[in-house]
Amino acid sequence: MARSKKAVDTLSFSELFQPKLVTVFREGYHLADFRADAIAGLTVAIVALPLSIAIAIASGASPVQGLYTSIVGGFFIALLGGSRFQIGGPAGAFIIVVSTTVAEHGMDGLFLATVMSGIMLMAVGYLRLGTYIKFIPYPVTVGFTAGIAVIIFLSQLINMLGLNLTEKEPGPILEKLPFIWQNIETCSFLSIVFCAGTIIFITVLKKLLPNWPGMVLSIIIGGAITAFFNLDIVTIGSKFGTMPSALPHPHLPDFTFEKIKAVFPDAMTFTLLGAIESLLSAVVADGMTGRRHRSNCELVAQGVGNIASALFAGICVTGAIARTATNIRAGARSPISGICHSIFLLLFLVALAPLANFIPLACLAGILAIISWNMIDKRAIALLLKASAGDAVVLLVSLSLTIFRNVTEAIIIGFALGALLFIHRMSKAASVTADRPLVAEDRADGTNTSNAQFDNDLQKDSRTVVYHISGAFFFGAAASIGSVLDRIGDNYRTMILDFAQVPFLDATGANTIESLAGKAKKQGITLVICGASEQVLKDLMSHGIRPPAVHLEKNLGKAVHKYMKREAVTA
Repeated sequence: MARSKKAVDTLSFSELFQPKLVTVFREGYHLADFRADAIAGLTVAIVALPLSIAIAIASGASPVQGLYTSIVGGFFIALLGGSRFQIGGPAGAFIIVVSTTVAEHGMDGLFLATVMSGIMLMAVGYLRLGTYIKFIPYPVTVGFTAGIAVIIFLSQLINMLGLNLTEKEPGPILEKLPFIWQNIETCSFLSIVFCAGTIIFITVLKKLLPNWPGMVLSIIIGGAITAFFNLDIVTIGSKFGTMPSALPHPHLPDFTFEKIKAVFPDAMTFTLLGAIESLLSAVVADGMTGRRHRSNCELVAQGVGNIASALFAGICVTGAIARTATNIRAGARSPISGICHSIFLLLFLVALAPLANFIPLACLAGILAIISWNMIDKRAIALLLKASAGDAVVLLVSLSLTIFRNVTEAIIIGFALGALLFIHRMSKAASVTADRPLVAEDRADGTNTSNAQFDNDLQKDSRTVVYHISGAFFFGAAASIGSVLDRIGDNYRTMILDFAQVPFLDATGANTIESLAGKAKKQGITLVICGASEQVLKDLMSHGIRPPAVHLEKNLGKAVHKYMKREAVTA
């Protein structure tokens, strides 16, 4: 059974940051569980093999670096993570930011930024900030994910078309597309055929035999045809040379203070994107299994995974949604499946590295084209565009900024727009209404037990007014509520504010009431607050709103009977 928020807040340090692997062993782990995890790990490794190579190449790294990332980073994420099923590895979301870092700072700069990002992720986890990462608005995540997918697809056009370039490909989209068009006459018919064939083969196989590893089979078939017919097409071997068949020795990246300063913005981007991607993947896993991950523990593991990946010449590592979902569907029971996935990839590296030299880059481009298509949540985009103008704007701004600027700006500006949209909606939801004539009413909380009308003389008393405030009384709604409450005239002797439907009060709302109390005192008007919850009452009193400046009553019924009768007697 899920623990209450209060219980979670009081968990000890060891409970919050205890890896799920430890929890699994404490619950009991048996041979049947290991067998299921080993099969799931092998299944995920087969899926991860082509993805790791393709994503690394698209990121401006060598193909073997993608495998290093999945082997080393994936191992530590499974070993130390707060999710039972998370699979770590290079992710498509990082392609554009990693390639930009490599282009600007070189591979050493990428390693340094990755190590720094790992340290930042660990700090975010230990400071227990993982919960706040989940507050990124849904339209923002849909928008920047779709934008990244568009960038991935466009980045593969050169390999899809097999262009023979004499100049370096420009990075920005608005420069890249004209450049590709100018070199379109150098396209390779073989590359186009291999790319299209890969896309068609994977798509058809998924429909006919959904459990077969289409991506692995596509590169095996493509490599076999290339080797058998000795085709003149760009392959991993011709572009990157022979792949090594072992892990490199760990080493720290070279760094200076100037270098740290230069790559700091990139490290921040890696941290933000990595935290979002990994926790989003963990949430998806929870939804598929009914389990519950430890977000801050997961971020610490992601940090360790990134540091370890960089030490072994890998690139950024994060939780991969597609591979995590594959792991669950394959019957995984614990983080052991993620560890097995890394071990199997290491065995593939040792045994199959020489064969990878024959894989055409056009086949890998076809795989990335499918990845980019699957990254775009078409249904979510259609729903958000129809839902409201505000959500549509947040989505489109996040999408556009990702494509034409960068992911960091897209997330920050999208989050800011989402927050403004939320504030606007909350301010519209808050309202204040006046009672005339005054009638007792039933409340959902049961504070008023009688719905009988008040004494006729009291109902006609125009010297007392009751205002019912509903909704969050915060800075977004304070101006509109305050403008209504501020209409105090000499014709009122008593003003009753019903706070029964106010769930939250911030400093601005409290200041509005404080100003109202001051004005009421000057004009000799009795100000009564009733029905406030314990927390709202505490917030009011912390701002000095207490007797004798205002009168506090438990519910509206008591306030009306007490103060209206007093006015009637006085009259």
